[in-house]
Amino acid sequence: MNIQDMMVFRHEAGSRTVGRYLMSHEERVIAVRGHPAVLLPALLAVVGGLIACALVAAVTGIWWVWWLWLPTLGYLVWKVLAWSLRYFLVTEHRLMVIRGVINREVAMMPLAKVEDIALERSVLGRMLGYGEFVIESAGDKQALRNVRFMPYPEQLYLEVSTEVFGAEDPSPD
Repeated sequence: MNIQDMMVFRHEAGSRTVGRYLMSHEERVIAVRGHPAVLLPALLAVVGGLIACALVAAVTGIWWVWWLWLPTLGYLVWKVLAWSLRYFLVTEHRLMVIRGVINREVAMMPLAKVEDIALERSVLGRMLGYGEFVIESAGDKQALRNVRFMPYPEQLYLEVSTEVFGAEDPSPD
């Protein structure tokens, strides 16, 4: 996905979900969901449960063992719902992470307090295309420090850094 596609995605992402947390004078600059790789553990649990139930049912002939697979399926549905409602949001004034299915949590940091943003990528993150932002602020208590599973990490890192620290125009004019 190129940067133009991401810009279209970021302006359409979660309009109602994100819009309710913006101040009247604020506009959304970047809004993205986390990378779907966050769903891998739940997906592996569902597949593992499916295989285990199939083996037990095939060997023993017990059909009700399939009821034991339903909690893993419910876990996956819950994780997908939580993933679909979690956003990383950057406005011209602050950084936010909005998350939660039943209880909503909004972690916020004013852009003026951000001292440094680091991008960390594990081997798996590099293979699957996600990274983690480590945000350092001027205060001791940080509502927002590690933002994991960020999609398009290099592009997003450059855009967030430009928004937070400003873009310097290299032209002399």
